[in-house]
Amino acid sequence: MPNVEQVKRGLQEAELRLLHHLRAVRREHRKEKPADRAQLTPGQKIADTVAATMGSWTFIIIQTTILFFWIILNITAYVRNWDPYPFILLNLALSFQAAYAAPFIMMSQNRQQDIDRKEAENDYKINIKAELEIELLHEKIELLHQKIDQMREKEVVTLAETVQELAKSQDTADKSE
Repeated sequence: MPNVEQVKRGLQEAELRLLHHLRAVRREHRKEKPADRAQLTPGQKIADTVAATMGSWTFIIIQTTILFFWIILNITAYVRNWDPYPFILLNLALSFQAAYAAPFIMMSQNRQQDIDRKEAENDYKINIKAELEIELLHEKIELLHQKIDQMREKEVVTLAETVQELAKSQDTADKSE
């Protein structure tokens, strides 16, 4: 059965290997260029543009204005009633818009979710690395404490020997008097 020191040493070696691996992965990751807009497919660019446009206050204000004028013009019959109440043509147009907008927005969200997942994985790896670095620092501090304790023990032994020698020499001096 392996003793505690062997297990501890094995764990430390495994942690060091993992730490070196994480450092190498981080170096490789730094060399990679972040995904920019030029690397996106045309479909991804369209999905992002549609999602950004439809998710803006500008779009909401423009659409609200168009809907308001559509309804007013059809109610007041200023222009020939092309879509009388209950505005079936307007409902058809809005349904058509929603039917096409939803997939674009979902594609953009899925791509953003993939990006977020990769960032979360990187954060996890960084947290593991930080934990290992902190643990290594704790070990170094513990070693320093042990060395300081050993030095103090040696100092105490030296002082005790010096005190004993002084006491002997004092006893010898007292006896000789």
